[in-house]
Amino acid sequence: MTLVRRSSEHGITTLTLDSPHNRNALSARLIAELLEGLAGAAEDAGTRAVLLTHAGNTFCSGADLKEGGVDPSQLVRLMRTVVELPKPVVARVDGHVRAGGLGLLGACDISVAGEASSFAFTEARLGLAPAVISLPLLPRLDARAAARYYLTGERFGAAEAVRIGLVTAGEEDLGPILDGLRRGSPQGLAESKALVTADVRRAFERDADGLVALSARLFASAEAREGMTAFLERREPEWVR
Repeated sequence: MTLVRRSSEHGITTLTLDSPHNRNALSARLIAELLEGLAGAAEDAGTRAVLLTHAGNTFCSGADLKEGGVDPSQLVRLMRTVVELPKPVVARVDGHVRAGGLGLLGACDISVAGEASSFAFTEARLGLAPAVISLPLLPRLDARAAARYYLTGERFGAAEAVRIGLVTAGEEDLGPILDGLRRGSPQGLAESKALVTADVRRAFERDADGLVALSARLFASAEAREGMTAFLERREPEWVR
């Protein structure tokens, strides 16, 4: 069973996360298939841009907790591949995005969200922190909003996601965005993308190793084990009063 479907039409390669049984969680297999799809799009001379979307009501729920979480270095590799791909990557979201899924969303160059979309940084509620996903997110997010949502884990919708810089626009703008990308030259798109991702790429160079170590330490902690167990058992963790 394929977890990432690929199709191409009029210069746009679409990669669809198709693992709705686990809410498109970032399993090792899904990451491997997504990396393969991105590599194929990069090598395809006819592809001007990549559209990343999803099946089911969840874009991506983050790490697959039933696998014990995802190797943080693999998530860094995936996000960095998106950021450094020589072709623009556009995310189309019309569902829920949580935890590591927000890092994948943040790595994309442009993103649109429909009315059914919802977002939440849930890591602090699990005994974790938004460690490696901060690499593409903090250079792009409003700082005060990042502090609020990182710390509280509150859920918010598409309009707020646009306001704080997590999402580019509403879903109604997808057509004009893709049409504009189709009109770009390969060289023009690649060099323009390099300009607008400069701060994000510097964050990867500077902070990736330290955040991978932080993520690994947190996932191995007793507090995180309790948080993840409570989540899977659908109960409150022991620290909630």
